[in-house]
Amino acid sequence: MKIEREQEFVHQFHYDARNLEWEQENGTPETNLNVQFQLVENVEGISESDTAISGALTFIIVLENLVVSGHISQLSYIRDLVIENREQLDQEKMQELAAPLFDLLKRLTYEVTEIALDEPGISLEF
Repeated sequence: MKIEREQEFVHQFHYDARNLEWEQENGTPETNLNVQFQLVENVEGISESDTAISGALTFIIVLENLVVSGHISQLSYIRDLVIENREQLDQEKMQELAAPLFDLLKRLTYEVTEIALDEPGISLEF
């Protein structure tokens, strides 16, 4: 599968210190990662033999002393493959499309925690 990608876009990225008192009253947040894909029609500059697809990663990651959350997306062009519905994307193709989103999340988390904590950043593993 030949993929051409546009730049990832960070819609939101939050770093929050955990507030254990608030959590006792309101509940502890839970880690949740959600990747969604949507076929994009009528994209200028792609041929009829290509497919445009938007990938979006929404996340909440609860760590010992902090929570990171947000939303990252990326538009990709799959060249020389027409995809008419999401069911045509197997797990391997979806992982390949989502990989840059997870890479950016890892980088953002590492660099923000390195600055915020004034120590080596936190490395996420997926």
